[in-house]
Amino acid sequence: MITSTRRVSPDKSEVRISFSLQDTSDAKDGEDLSQTFPDLEQRLQPVPPCVSLRESVQVYKEHCRMAREFHQVKHEIAVLEDRKRKLLAELVEDEQVAVEIARLEEEFLRLTEENRNLVTVHNERTQQLERLCLPNQTRQDSS
Repeated sequence: MITSTRRVSPDKSEVRISFSLQDTSDAKDGEDLSQTFPDLEQRLQPVPPCVSLRESVQVYKEHCRMAREFHQVKHEIAVLEDRKRKLLAELVEDEQVAVEIARLEEEFLRLTEENRNLVTVHNERTQQLERLCLPNQTRQDSS
């Protein structure tokens, strides 16, 4: 038997409530009236109801429902935060890849231009060598 005395307001007299947690005959649906929710702070845990008062049992059931919903939402938040962390890691990786691609494109353009210049110089030197060798060949042929 639990007895509690409360004063609703300073100008009102004390109210005394007595009840026993042993009698659960009024608890409907066979619901466990001693549920605990490890995710909730101790001060937010549902307080077992006064089973002889239907309203107390209903408030307790509603509190338990909200605690289960809180647990579900907390779990969903954790899953979403994990997904967010993974997506941010992928984003960072994608940005690094994009920077590397831009660097490689720039290097490709630079090397392509350098190759063009080298091919041009090679062609010029080949023509120059042919012009230089032609008079020597004509001299050798005439001798």
